[in-house]
Amino acid sequence: MSGLESSATGTPRHTRFVRITHWLTTIAFLASLLSGVEIVLSHPRFYWGEVGNINTQPLFTIPVPSSRSTVPTGYGFVLPDQNGWSRYLHFQAAWLVLFTGGAYLLVGVRTGHFRRNLVPAAADRSWRALRSSMADHLRLAASAFGDPRSYNALQRLSYLVVIFVLFPLVIGTGLAMAPGFTAVVPASVALLGGRQSARTLHFFVTVVLVLFTLVHVTMIILAGFRGRVRAMITGTTEVRQ
Repeated sequence: MSGLESSATGTPRHTRFVRITHWLTTIAFLASLLSGVEIVLSHPRFYWGEVGNINTQPLFTIPVPSSRSTVPTGYGFVLPDQNGWSRYLHFQAAWLVLFTGGAYLLVGVRTGHFRRNLVPAAADRSWRALRSSMADHLRLAASAFGDPRSYNALQRLSYLVVIFVLFPLVIGTGLAMAPGFTAVVPASVALLGGRQSARTLHFFVTVVLVLFTLVHVTMIILAGFRGRVRAMITGTTEVRQ
């Protein structure tokens, strides 16, 4: 082989349990997002505390029409009411997220996945290293897209925040709105300041997760969409030699 030629070799990248839980979580999150939008449209007003209704001063209002004529929005029309199927799908998708996330955590701890693949090296945890990595991402430098065989420090920290902060928050605030759960664990809603507070926090955490997803997908497209998605499906990635 001449010096100008190169070959691609398949290198192990994602384990089976990572791939399965990734795609199950993706499906569940998209279903939760779609159904959540429909639920919000039934009452696009958010409150703080335990009580919230059309006679309560909202903390803020999303300027969209509602699917219920009793909710004042300033629009002269009402959207079709999709509240039935959307709530059913939302709850089913939430349970899928909960069980998939639990399985991911158990297997990840047992196999050392988090320590090996997500915890940044000591040299990459300094503020100088993180600042340099953030600058590379803003410039869309080659190093920002990460090694096909591994994640860079900023990617690792982002995934850790999503796994151990954002998803627990979105699940916890969701459970705090469920009467069946709060009847058994009343402290779950009391710690958040009330059921309406939980709903408002649930909305904000979801917005952050959506922003993360948009950035995540954008970086995958820039880094090579087909190759990165194929690695998450087959478990191997092609590395040029």
